[in-house]
Amino acid sequence: MSSNFLQPPHDRRSAERLAATAVEAGRLDRGPAQQLAAGLGNPLVREVVLEAAAESKRRGKGDTVSVSRNVFIPLTNLCRDRCAYCTFAKQPDSPEAKTYTLAEVEQVVRGGVATGCREALFCLGDKPEVAYKSYRDWLAANDLRSTTDYLVKACRIGFEGGILPHTNAGILGIEEMAALRPWNASMGLMLESTSPRLREKGGAHYYCPDKDPVVRLRMHDEAGQLQIPFTSGLLLGIGENDEERVDTLFAIRDLDDRHGHIQEVIVQPFHAKNETPMAHFPSLSDAEVASWVAMARLILGPDMNVQAPPNLAPSVLELLLRSGLNDWGGVSPVTIDFINPEAPWPELAQLRERTEAAGQRLVERLPVYPEHLLDHPEFFEPRVRELALAQSDASGFAKPTGPETGVEAA
Repeated sequence: MSSNFLQPPHDRRSAERLAATAVEAGRLDRGPAQQLAAGLGNPLVREVVLEAAAESKRRGKGDTVSVSRNVFIPLTNLCRDRCAYCTFAKQPDSPEAKTYTLAEVEQVVRGGVATGCREALFCLGDKPEVAYKSYRDWLAANDLRSTTDYLVKACRIGFEGGILPHTNAGILGIEEMAALRPWNASMGLMLESTSPRLREKGGAHYYCPDKDPVVRLRMHDEAGQLQIPFTSGLLLGIGENDEERVDTLFAIRDLDDRHGHIQEVIVQPFHAKNETPMAHFPSLSDAEVASWVAMARLILGPDMNVQAPPNLAPSVLELLLRSGLNDWGGVSPVTIDFINPEAPWPELAQLRERTEAAGQRLVERLPVYPEHLLDHPEFFEPRVRELALAQSDASGFAKPTGPETGVEAA
């Protein structure tokens, strides 16, 4: 790769030409994307990128910004990986180690349904049975072959309780995803980064076999083969560089071009957490985060759903709304963000107020977006689509759930 290939725009007008071409064509090509990425340190270039992303979003999504009212069910926080930034994963001897009983799952589901939640987010550690004998013994005592077997039971409880499951269980094989598909509206896996450097000694993923980019890309591809509406994402600030961020976004785009299954892309910033190896690792600035939300929009195009979690940048929601996002992700009135427990969810009414004050309109969605729900019945088990359609209006967004919710119907 030549150095000229990565030369940033030398002035605002040069940046505007690159950005305008992308907006009119629909998506950035790789070369211009790398040029703009190399120029994001220049406030003038950043502003051009934000303006172009906002226009791209307007063309594809209008003034709509969505949110999913959900419950977060961390089925088990045991995990064989040891990410250098994570506080979610626990070892069996930790007093904070927990595996939910199915009765507890049912209780959370009931609480979610009672408060108008449409989504049960099942999030759990990667393959704890590989690492921990005590957990293998627990599975065997409960006539379970694997964590996935248990997860299928939990998702079925959620579905039969009237809520739509979305599973993010780390790396799953194609047979495991096929077993989960009958009870899930969608599934997901943050790609995080295509950088193999992060698995080198001293890197954020050195002790994380399940963070191998090849393994994560394979799961994305197999989810496409199974026609599963799929959530992916970019994790910002864990040691990757600008070129690797661009490459990650293009990898996601290529997968969606191949299968049409990527329903949303999350742009999530790293935040240092106490008592982790990366506790003193610097976080990206809010301006940098907004710039990469905008880059995601320009690379992925006007039709992709681009999300930024509001609890991870609560003071700059207005800046994020200028960056081309059209989704805030899941916000729960019942459960905390177990991955980022230090970051409370915003109140839905407050989120609506701030979204509308920025000239946009907040609507509530299901764990699957209207594009797949309405136009691609082949992506669903019939009973799952039936429940999703029963909970949605004619536009594919969620029906109102009762008195003032802070979120309007589409």
